[in-house]
Amino acid sequence: MRPQTLADKRPARPGPRRARTAPEREATRRGGRLRGLITVGLFLLPALVLFVLLVLAPIMLAGYSSFFKWNGFGFLPTNFIGLDNFTRMFADPIFLGDLQRGLLLIVLSLVVQLPLALGLALLLNQPLRGRAFYRLLFFAPYVLSEVITGVLFSMFLSPERGMANHLLGLVGLESLASTWLSDPSTVMYSLFLVMTWKYFGLHMILYLAGRQGIPKELIEAAQLDGASGWKVFRHVTLPLLGPTIRISVFLSVIGAIQLFDLVWVLTEGGPIHSSETMAVTMFDYGFRRYQVGYASAISVVMFLISLVFALGYQRFVMRRDTEGAITGMRDLR
Repeated sequence: MRPQTLADKRPARPGPRRARTAPEREATRRGGRLRGLITVGLFLLPALVLFVLLVLAPIMLAGYSSFFKWNGFGFLPTNFIGLDNFTRMFADPIFLGDLQRGLLLIVLSLVVQLPLALGLALLLNQPLRGRAFYRLLFFAPYVLSEVITGVLFSMFLSPERGMANHLLGLVGLESLASTWLSDPSTVMYSLFLVMTWKYFGLHMILYLAGRQGIPKELIEAAQLDGASGWKVFRHVTLPLLGPTIRISVFLSVIGAIQLFDLVWVLTEGGPIHSSETMAVTMFDYGFRRYQVGYASAISVVMFLISLVFALGYQRFVMRRDTEGAITGMRDLR
């Protein structure tokens, strides 16, 4: 018998592979696409389940129950009353006052809170000594919960033992002492003071991040051209901060529309409904008076106001920002 040689041990060369036909290639692509969709669906399934249970289902239940007279007991409401809850709402002076007070908070936020945050952001962008500490100090109130903030300021603004009136007396301004949260004429401004202390740090950090994203070369070029500090701010800094300012305005308006926890801890809507917001009125009717159908109607209106504002603001105010982001994503592809 002839011994095997190395050539005999080599595996036989495979024959030429058959080229796949167009239907086979299309079937392979479809199979890969289907596997990809299944994988994405499996990863998204937990989030979708939570979104449906915690967001979509409550919205649908609130919309459904807003057409019924319901005390919240039982599986689903049965006493259908049509649009009576909405008719009652827009004839209710408390709810109409909620709209006015919400508008007041929005105007004060846009006129006072956001310019204050912008000014501090520009100041803390300068090479100041200890500016990191100041940034932390101004941002710290935002980290506190609304409940802690409300408890602190309810003690601070107490008309009898609060530090606010005591400090005014120490500096000789006793005439400015007030009952603050107990006076219908001052309660909204006191509430706005607390809101500003709590939230302006967030807007300050947003503006500070936006300011640091502006190239230094543009500022230096404007200064070399002889532009004053105000002109540099007006014609360079402010336009380039536009996207950040628009985001800040959006957050401020939506926050004022949906404000609840600070008001509830500080005043519970009093005195005499003079500090109530839509969310506080909804909670009062739903969980104190057990008029869940009417409270659901208030929640539907509040949701629609927020939705219409968000869509309109994105369509007409943030249109350039969103278009730029979408174009940038397409370029990356």
